[in-house]
Amino acid sequence: MEIYIVYILKSLNSERTYVGFTNDIERRLKEHNSGKSKYTSKFMSWKLVYKEEFNNKEEAVNKERYYKTAAGRRKLKRILS
Repeated sequence: MEIYIVYILKSLNSERTYVGFTNDIERRLKEHNSGKSKYTSKFMSWKLVYKEEFNNKEEAVNKERYYKTAAGRRKLKRILS
């Protein structure tokens, strides 16, 4: 069974955060830190600060979308502080 991960990255050079999902967190973090993602390349370097695992892709996509809403961002602030 494949595991999907919703993850939160924090830029080491700014106060920016990034929310995404993947089935390979190590590969994805390397991609963010090597400039392969257009948005995250502007604010490199990144560190993983939070992750949640899901058993199916749909749940992970829904959680990622939630964290990109205003309510989701407020919840993330509470989680990360």
